[in-house]
Amino acid sequence: MQAICHCSTKLGCLRIAANDRGITQIALADVKSMQETGAANQWTQEAVRQIQEYLDGRRTTFTVPLDPAGTPFQKQVWKALTEIPYGETRSYRDIAKQVGNPNACRAVGMANHRNPILLMIPCHRVIGASGKLTGYAAGLDKKEYLLRLEQETQR
Repeated sequence: MQAICHCSTKLGCLRIAANDRGITQIALADVKSMQETGAANQWTQEAVRQIQEYLDGRRTTFTVPLDPAGTPFQKQVWKALTEIPYGETRSYRDIAKQVGNPNACRAVGMANHRNPILLMIPCHRVIGASGKLTGYAAGLDKKEYLLRLEQETQR
């Protein structure tokens, strides 16, 4: 059964969805998604708590189980993203090498773009090879905010 909740955060309103196995989506909520209803479950409630702690600088890792839908390659990339330490960044090329396909930088970028679970699958920690901030589904301003939050929290 799909559980859905919305929560207000420093990033804006988030839509959080889960099934019985874990979180399936965290995304910025739009007007259409705000109209969806579904009873919260243990995973959505815990996700809200952990996200608030993360955005308050009191949490560096997430422990809620994740259950994203995607291709095997996307899932491999998303797993690699969860291994980027808090406060650090990696390039698309770094991730491509990590998943065993050093020439797949663009494919890694597309997997990042299709990441269904913002924050908990930290695609905001992936930057261009030059160190430049590149694409983020929630917007570059939010990517910059998250990276700054993580770097400042580590001090």
